Parts: sequence; structure tokens; C-alpha cells
Amino acid sequence: QVQLVESGGGLVQAGGSLRLSCAASGSIFSINAMGWYRQAPGKQRELVAVITSNYSANYADSVKGRFTISRDNAKNTVYLQMTSLKPEDTGVYYCNADIVIVTIMPDESDYWGQGTQVTVSS
Repeated sequence: QVQLVESGGGLVQAGGSLRLSCAASGSIFSINAMGWYRQAPGKQRELVAVITSNYSANYADSVKGRFTISRDNAKNTVYLQMTSLKPEDTGVYYCNADIVIVTIMPDESDYWGQGTQVTVSS
């Protein structure tokens, strides 16, 4: 009933910038935290950044100072502005959201998008 769709991934050169977007749709009552994770080839999925419903953000040490997470609650959308990209930023980026859906009895669950590829060339 709820879907997360990422967009904005692509191919960029080192030092470049990219902005990812993730829009949630469906029978949404409210969205708590939203975040971005990534998975590089041969590695485990890792947290990149998380932002709460009241706009408090946290970042992985590897991206601090380079990435900025933001959200538009009216649009149920979370963004990840990536600057000064490095080859090690390459991977599939996944959107994640803690969502309360509209149903007879409200249900809170963790949802994932299908991912968007980010490739940074050296």
C-alpha cells in the first residue's frame, strides 16, 4: 500500500554533485524518520543519513560535511544532496522510511525503496 521511489542517481566524476530524491506514496497517515542507506559492491548496507520528522539530522562520519539530508513533509519526500563526491561513494542508495499507514488500526512499519545507482568515477 505504501511505495518509496528514489530518483536522481547517475554517473558523475569525482568532485561532482548529485541530488537524490525519494517520494513516499500510498495510504500514509504520517512519516516519522526518513533516511538514506547505501551498499557498495561487496559490502554491507550502511547508513548514510537520517532525518526525523522535526528535521533533526544525523550522518555517517564518512559523509559529514559533504552530504546534506532534507525533507519536505508536505510532499512526503526526502532528499540527499551530495557534493564533493568520491569514488568510494559509489553504490546503490536506498531510501528508508518509518511510516504509519492509514488502516482500521494504525500500523507503523519500516519501508524501503528499490534503490538508485550512484557511480563516481575517478
